[in-house]
Amino acid sequence: MKKRTKAAIAIVLPILAFASLGGYIISQKRNHQEKTITSSSKRYDKEAIKQKQLAYLKEHEQEIIDFVKAQSPKVESVQIDWDQTQWSDGGLTTPEYYMNVFGRVNNIEESGWGVDIPINEDNTLNMDEMYIGSDINIGGRLFA
Repeated sequence: MKKRTKAAIAIVLPILAFASLGGYIISQKRNHQEKTITSSSKRYDKEAIKQKQLAYLKEHEQEIIDFVKAQSPKVESVQIDWDQTQWSDGGLTTPEYYMNVFGRVNNIEESGWGVDIPINEDNTLNMDEMYIGSDINIGGRLFA
């Protein structure tokens, strides 16, 4: 009787171990697939949020233009380069996130400026707290 029990255990135990290992491997593959789907969804969500923020800024383009014009009486016109718009964090000491908008003034190719617009926790833009991140310049010299 003891020999039969030992033989049965010797046969059944490896089968159970193999089945458990197979189940573990399958569950790991499922977890990996779910994580991949979640990661791509998060990337899509972030991209959708960015597109929504950019659309909002374009709707409020005049506010940005007026803000840049207010920096110098010599600014007659403001051009925004939407292709240069960036999203960035505040850096080491500031945990806030910003949209950075860039452009030119008075249709001068060598001119430039940058406005930083804080992003609220709910991903909306805080237009009331925008500020000049890069002073208006022409050819690297301040435009006063």
